[in-house]
Amino acid sequence: MRHLFKKTFIPVLFSTLAAVPSEAQQLMGFGTEAARKELDLEATFDKHLQANNLRDWMKRMTAYPHQLGSTYGLNNALFLRDKLVSWGFEARLDTVHVLFPTPKVRILELTEPTKFKAALTEKPLKEDGTSAQTKDVLPPYHAFSANGDVTAELVFVNYGVPDDYEELARLGVDVKGKIVIAKYGGSWRGIKPKVAYEHGAIGCIIYSDPKEDGYFQGDVYPKGAFKNESGVQRGSVVDLPLAPGDPLTNGFVADAEHKRLSVEEAPAMMKIPVLPISYGDALPLLKALGGQVAPATWRGALPITYHVGPGPAKVHLKLEFNFDIVPCYNVIATLKGSEFPDQWVIRGNHHDAWVFGAADPVSGAVAELEEARALGELVKTGWKPKRTIVYCWWDGEEPGLLGSTEWVEKYQSILKEKAVVYLNSDGSGRGYLGAGGSHTLEKFVNQVGRDVTDPEKGTSVIDRLRSRTILNGSPTAKQEARARADLRIGALGSGSDYTPFIQHLGIASLNIGYGGEDAGGDYHSIFDSYDHYTRFKDGEFVYGVALAKTMGRSVLRFANADVLPFDFSNFANTVQVYASEVKKELEAARTKAEDHNKTLAEGRFEAAADPKDPFVKPTPMSVAPYLNFAPLDNALVALEQSAKAYASASAKLALLPADKLKELNEILYKTERKLIHADGLPRRPWYRHQIYAPGFYTGYGVKTLPMIREAIEQKNWKEAEEGILRVSGVLEGFVKEVERAVGVGR
Repeated sequence: MRHLFKKTFIPVLFSTLAAVPSEAQQLMGFGTEAARKELDLEATFDKHLQANNLRDWMKRMTAYPHQLGSTYGLNNALFLRDKLVSWGFEARLDTVHVLFPTPKVRILELTEPTKFKAALTEKPLKEDGTSAQTKDVLPPYHAFSANGDVTAELVFVNYGVPDDYEELARLGVDVKGKIVIAKYGGSWRGIKPKVAYEHGAIGCIIYSDPKEDGYFQGDVYPKGAFKNESGVQRGSVVDLPLAPGDPLTNGFVADAEHKRLSVEEAPAMMKIPVLPISYGDALPLLKALGGQVAPATWRGALPITYHVGPGPAKVHLKLEFNFDIVPCYNVIATLKGSEFPDQWVIRGNHHDAWVFGAADPVSGAVAELEEARALGELVKTGWKPKRTIVYCWWDGEEPGLLGSTEWVEKYQSILKEKAVVYLNSDGSGRGYLGAGGSHTLEKFVNQVGRDVTDPEKGTSVIDRLRSRTILNGSPTAKQEARARADLRIGALGSGSDYTPFIQHLGIASLNIGYGGEDAGGDYHSIFDSYDHYTRFKDGEFVYGVALAKTMGRSVLRFANADVLPFDFSNFANTVQVYASEVKKELEAARTKAEDHNKTLAEGRFEAAADPKDPFVKPTPMSVAPYLNFAPLDNALVALEQSAKAYASASAKLALLPADKLKELNEILYKTERKLIHADGLPRRPWYRHQIYAPGFYTGYGVKTLPMIREAIEQKNWKEAEEGILRVSGVLEGFVKEVERAVGVGR
């Protein structure tokens, strides 16, 4: 998976030359002399980075399929471990056992009005050296689909998100008892069968339309980077917004005390059969559909008129799976801190893939490995980090963040006490810096980006990103990029291994990568290969080196800082923005209902009618009440004041003696814990963070102030009021910790 990067995000560039900031530039958490030494250390670190290592390691790690539980997956894990040991790390495999379904039977055929049997295979290419392999290659399928043998009329549902079903209702189309076919895009794949099931469908097919992912975008592979007619996006459809990790053990690790659920009992398992197919296999199915012509915005780039159905197309879908428990090999490597060994800086990227996984995840995994090698070179000179550095390569990320989630659940007590920060990547390519995470780290990210040079443009990666935002951003983003000192970073939902750290335990986290100039159709297919990557993604591996520089600086600065580089002013500003957004959403809902009802009262039915369905007589709409935001407003005022107080005290805090610094830093890195609520979010208690969470119907996509925002969207006014009080409460607890930090220096 790749949230900000692979799936939905990636932007920034770098240089193979070391960026050397002037001595006048200050570093968060360092005094003047300490900053000079840190910058010298980082310059030495940069000199050790070699692009050819990334190239060689990628070719080695992608030579064979290495999905969770595979022989070559273990081989790669042992390769990583042994490299780390040779560089001076204490390294081991931390193995857990998890559910990993693999396909046993896959049949999809058109039975009426004509006959067609889908190939359900990807055609090897002579230009792609690994694509002809068959041993251990997982065919296109969706992990955590239900078994099923169903035959029914077909209905085209666009992206298969809730709004699409509202449109179908306006068209008079019901999917109950039908099999739906949806395009990839519009949301995370697991949302599509989930929503289909809620509307009564008995099966779901997902295909990549060439308009978004194929020849409409550019030349197809191997001539170009984009998906060809046989390419298929594999993936998991576990109900990730409910909880990540092994769906048989959500919230705990299976042991003698905690027994696994059965597959039938697991709430995160998909309830209907679901299968991914190529646009080559989708074309005969969609061509056979009748019924109304699909709305203009639904139509793709296949050479047909897109119809909605149902019928006359009827399809037979049969799926059976092996529901096996397999070993999951996390690689954990440690450099012990010299002064604060019980404060852990954690860095991670996953190593498992759906097939060969060059872009996803090996491009990030080899950059992380080169970071670790360069740290090992620093250790040879006698350098030691002040804090313990923990490097991790996760297994089982692709099926549902299995390795990282099980590790976090297994060691949650110790992580709550010792984890300072979690720094994640998940693949990378050519382009722009992309960053998301805790907004207490926003200023820190901007400072790191200031000190890394773009390998092609020669400017800092943060300045290149600022220029791009001014050119292509929204009006608000453009204005802020010109006027605001720091560029905003994104909020984290889900989709990669930061999820259990920030969403479950409240460990401040970052997700960083490069991209935006590395588009293509290789994602989760057999064509995510070394050959594809080196031709179309980052053939010189200069952006891989850039990622190593960015994340290496992040690790070193957190490991060496006198005062941990958290800042609360940007966080306060960000939460104020989120609060304004939910208030506007509430006001927009109220205004829409009031205007609608006014037109009804005046007898102007035509003005109140839905233009998409003007012949249905409109009915009154419920009007949103005036919610009491005063507790949240008061908490935001206190948050802003505490952030200003900390900023004013920061210079004095840096001069504290060692014992006071340890006390201060422990307060600082635990502030994020205060944004967690023990009860979790409504209907999904695993997610505990009250500022960021994946949306219930967005999957990877984030919902900020989720309890309040989703309650307003669902018109659950009582829950919205409760959410306001809950968020206000966690912010008040957060403010007290910031005030405690200020008080350490008194």
